[in-house]
Amino acid sequence: MRRFLLLVILTGLLTGCASSVSVIHLNDLQPLPDRPATDVVPLRVAVGAVTSPQGTVDSYAPLLDYLERKLNRPVELVQRRTYAEVNDLVETGFVDVAFVCTSAYLIGQRDFNMQLLAAPEVDGETVYYSVLIVPATSEARSMVDLRGKAFAFTDPMSNTGHNFPRYLVKQLGETAESFFSRTFFTYSHDDAIRAVASGLADGAAVDSLVYDYAIEREPELAQRTRIIFRSEPFGIPPVVSGPQARPQIVAEVRDLLIGMAVDADGQRVLSGLNIDRFVTVEDRIYDSARELEAQIAPVQ
Repeated sequence: MRRFLLLVILTGLLTGCASSVSVIHLNDLQPLPDRPATDVVPLRVAVGAVTSPQGTVDSYAPLLDYLERKLNRPVELVQRRTYAEVNDLVETGFVDVAFVCTSAYLIGQRDFNMQLLAAPEVDGETVYYSVLIVPATSEARSMVDLRGKAFAFTDPMSNTGHNFPRYLVKQLGETAESFFSRTFFTYSHDDAIRAVASGLADGAAVDSLVYDYAIEREPELAQRTRIIFRSEPFGIPPVVSGPQARPQIVAEVRDLLIGMAVDADGQRVLSGLNIDRFVTVEDRIYDSARELEAQIAPVQ
């Protein structure tokens, strides 16, 4: 009886809805429609705050657009204020790849096995320098002359913008706290350059590549600042991945970056970034930064 009532109900429903129900033939197979682009998992790329947020967007947008076209999938830029926060994104797998500073790589490699993917080559080299800058009107000629002055650090994890100037001060037998009248963090190299150019800081140590890039695009910065010291060479900030990144994606991104130098569109993007090409590098190019880190480490 229950089965009969169910058939009656179903018959009534189908009859009553006959005008609005389409008949589906299970043996009439059709390909599924393409998934909307929004359903595709994006490639997430983090960029350490070497430059200010807007500067990062302006600089890296063409590169991320290039990756998006070549991968045929969305690419999302993920930004954080500090290098440490970007390292956290890499460690947890929230981002697939990241452009990080040299010290951030050293710490990530040591703490959670951060992996090298590639590194930019500039003027035929995979090195950069920390340059000590002052206002153009300053009489300072070396770090000694900045005693009792205001100094702008970039990021607590920065090799060029924090470790190196503290090393110079330590060579004078002092600490940053005792040597400078005031210190503050700008959390980007271009903002540190502007702090010096505007007189907000009496000095700063910045990434030489960022300094060259900044004064090329804002020539007035070259007129308002000058370099008084240049460090030894350090291994250039690399492109990295974390322990949770999918190997296939990592390999694909690495191959695309390295292949940019032989691709017309890629060459245009590289030129806009003042990069010759991306190359694979050995971990040993970061040994000088490791030695610097050891020099400023507190005595245990």
